[in-house]
Amino acid sequence: MSWSKLANEVLEGYVLTKEQAKEILHSKDDDILSLVNAAYEIRRHYYGKKVKLNLIINAKSGLCPEDCGYCAQSIKAKTEIDRYTLISKQTIVEGAKEAKKNKIGTYCIVMSGRKPTNNEVDTVISAVQEIKSEVEQIKICACMGLVSEEQAYKLKAAGVDRFNHNINTSANHHANITTTHDYDDRVETIENVKKAGISPCSGVICGMGETDDDIVEMAFALRELDADSIPVNFLHPVKGTKLEDLNELTPIRCLKILALFRFINPTKEIRISGGREFNLRSLQNLGLFMANSIFVGDYLTTAGQGAEEDYQLIKDLGFEIEDNPFETESQTFAETY
Repeated sequence: MSWSKLANEVLEGYVLTKEQAKEILHSKDDDILSLVNAAYEIRRHYYGKKVKLNLIINAKSGLCPEDCGYCAQSIKAKTEIDRYTLISKQTIVEGAKEAKKNKIGTYCIVMSGRKPTNNEVDTVISAVQEIKSEVEQIKICACMGLVSEEQAYKLKAAGVDRFNHNINTSANHHANITTTHDYDDRVETIENVKKAGISPCSGVICGMGETDDDIVEMAFALRELDADSIPVNFLHPVKGTKLEDLNELTPIRCLKILALFRFINPTKEIRISGGREFNLRSLQNLGLFMANSIFVGDYLTTAGQGAEEDYQLIKDLGFEIEDNPFETESQTFAETY
């Protein structure tokens, strides 16, 4: 397989077959540099050398009734984490101001739980309105669990730019990961935010015992959903969770997965997300030749590396931080919907 030739075909509009996608995962480890370079041809075409920075604020932690096997915040998890109700509006606003000072393009307000109450939605709405009036050129992403169409419209009116709700895994593997909600519940939330005119963000967690076929199905499912931003998480097993003993990923395996998502979703923002430091380790730099976005700082319940290390990583690669998160979208949401 000539990965470079396949990349050029993708740039001309070709859509890989599922068998070709699986070949990426089955490629020889010795060929990893040629695969990365081919995926970079696609990334460079749409995003140049720009890297988008994202920051999470854990606005509500723990207290979640769901049984997701990977999650330290699940009611089933026996973990020692901070547990608290929704933080104050002012704390959310101040977090956005600090994020902007640190070159963050997208500020992600994340809440644990199955779905938000109307009061919680109102608090986030009020915070977003203040952020939009006081902080220039920062994109707001909300991640609040399952939301109704009505709630989605309210969030859009407040100025929420993007809403994250991951499919996490394939429809086939979903019941092995959680039983307290269905795969279709997740898809419904994504469709609700799309109807409201909010840019959809949806991604996956790899390394949860899924098959190669499952990973291919995830990539194509997100293509079908037309998610604008795709966070690719790699399981960072946490003691006390159902998946605490799973540690099946290698750095090269992670690179192949990133290449797969770039080939299948060529125009989309691909973000290396949770588990980046734990799984990619010394090969994090190669990941950015395929992904064009990362989280900076800590994740919800696991630690990330220092922000200065990420800034240095980007600089060493000859890449540059995206100053204006709105200016290099490969395709605006308005054009699509």
